[in-house]
Amino acid sequence: MHYQFITIEGNIGAGKTTLAQLLSQRLNARLILEEFADNPFLPRFYENPKQYAFPLELFFMAERYKQLKEVNMGRDLFDTVTVSDYLFTKCLLFARVNLPEEEYRLYQRLFDIIHQQIVQPQLLIYLHAPVSKLQQNIKKRNRSYEQAIPDEYLYSIQETYSTYIRHHSVPTLLVDVSKADFLNNPAHLEIILQALEKEYETGLHVISLPD
Repeated sequence: MHYQFITIEGNIGAGKTTLAQLLSQRLNARLILEEFADNPFLPRFYENPKQYAFPLELFFMAERYKQLKEVNMGRDLFDTVTVSDYLFTKCLLFARVNLPEEEYRLYQRLFDIIHQQIVQPQLLIYLHAPVSKLQQNIKKRNRSYEQAIPDEYLYSIQETYSTYIRHHSVPTLLVDVSKADFLNNPAHLEIILQALEKEYETGLHVISLPD
């Protein structure tokens, strides 16, 4: 294994957590999952985005920092594989979409201070799916506060991620998960595992899954 710290990212409903769990099992890896359910502002945000966006994003940043800081402090960080279902930079990407300009500038200043203390992944797996597929997955997992997420919001997140992964410095595997079924189609998971056996330079590397 060339990578000791692998992060999976993608839009809401892309299947990040499912793939992270499966990879951690196959790689016997430490698993870091975003604790979104602990954020008391999340249901309120979907009801009133303008009022709750800033505390929502602050809470997420604090919790992500706490989780990843604990990983940094582990003596065996590079003696074992770690798989995470979120990238710390996700804080800034969602804040860019959700916050007005003045609040975003303040948030960015806090982010820049904290970000320096976080170990960055050696490989990013980005899961891309069309908004229609994301909505299907969101409805399927049936979290009540997510059921009214508008397509426009998902498009905004999608575009923000797309801009980021085209310019950041972490080698990135771009996986089209429009027809992916990592749980029930072993071939799809095997393709990802085989891809992890290779070394990649900085930039995007497309991984195709069969129908």
